[in-house]
Amino acid sequence: MTFQAFSEQRAKQLAEKDRVCILALETSCDETAAAVVENGRIIRSNVVFSQIDLHALYGGVVPEIASRAHMEACDRVVDEALRQAGMTLREVDALAVTRGPGLVGALLTGVNCMKGLAFSAEKPLIGVHHIEGHVSANYLTYPDLEPPFLCLVVSGGHSHLVEVADYGVYRLLGQTVDDAAGEAFDKAARVLGLPYPGGPRIDALAEEGNPLAFSLPSPRTGGRYDTSFSGLKTAFLNLVHTLEQRGEPLPKADLAASFRRAVCGELTEKTRRLLTDRLAEGHPPRAMAMAGGVSANRELRRMMSSLCDELGVPLRMPEIALCTDNGAMIGSAAYYQLRKGDLADLSLNAEPSLRLAERV
Repeated sequence: MTFQAFSEQRAKQLAEKDRVCILALETSCDETAAAVVENGRIIRSNVVFSQIDLHALYGGVVPEIASRAHMEACDRVVDEALRQAGMTLREVDALAVTRGPGLVGALLTGVNCMKGLAFSAEKPLIGVHHIEGHVSANYLTYPDLEPPFLCLVVSGGHSHLVEVADYGVYRLLGQTVDDAAGEAFDKAARVLGLPYPGGPRIDALAEEGNPLAFSLPSPRTGGRYDTSFSGLKTAFLNLVHTLEQRGEPLPKADLAASFRRAVCGELTEKTRRLLTDRLAEGHPPRAMAMAGGVSANRELRRMMSSLCDELGVPLRMPEIALCTDNGAMIGSAAYYQLRKGDLADLSLNAEPSLRLAERV
């Protein structure tokens, strides 16, 4: 029997099982993370090995260094995830791994690790979309959340407004036309001389500043729900250079607060448009969710909370620890793929530019 035939047979058996535990591995960028998740909703373990110290010297992620670090850490984090869950590899029901998008070398490290484990342990293998994992982090924080709902996906590489029509079914409603929100925060942090990782540094510093100290432009886009951050980055860079040329000391906290307010305001405004349109059409969303690393941003969480309270739409935000890359979110997404029989075979490969959904 081929590995694929065995996996399909095993998946059918698991479809009738009350308790399904998946061991998941995430290696899309600079964190090696593994977790054991039960029924897509319960975290039995969640282990993250961060590479921040390795990349801080260079001011950003160095792909070659990231890949090598993943190679060294994969076995350790998988073993620790199993240990914390009180399980052996034989006792888990299936294995899952991020297949894309992300850094190709980092993805390949995780994919090859889990293909080897799946083959040797005779376990079904699921290849998971990284962004679908971020969306699924909400299922871990809110066990009662079910599709359909809307979701704002914001990370270093993505700024999307999507409709989660069903498990694994997504409709892209709006997106950035240039740079992602997380990338904009990282660039602003470098301009201010803040160390890597820039996004959390900007967020922390902004808490001490005046968000109305400086005026930054409001981007305009052709798409009603699209966002743009390239112009904001340029305007911020010019503002800082102007202050430096005048010989004035940089009010870094005020600058950080003003930039954060502009980015979060752009995201919140496009979300407002989508929600008000749905309400006006007589189709109130079941919930508005957030996902991705930038969803941990304090100002964005405050703005989105205020917006949803105003419009009477339930807001769902992953707990802070589940906003950034982790294995538990991959295990959650994998469970629903397993239930659908969406399995991978041993030809599974990394897909660094994998899309989540097509534009509607």
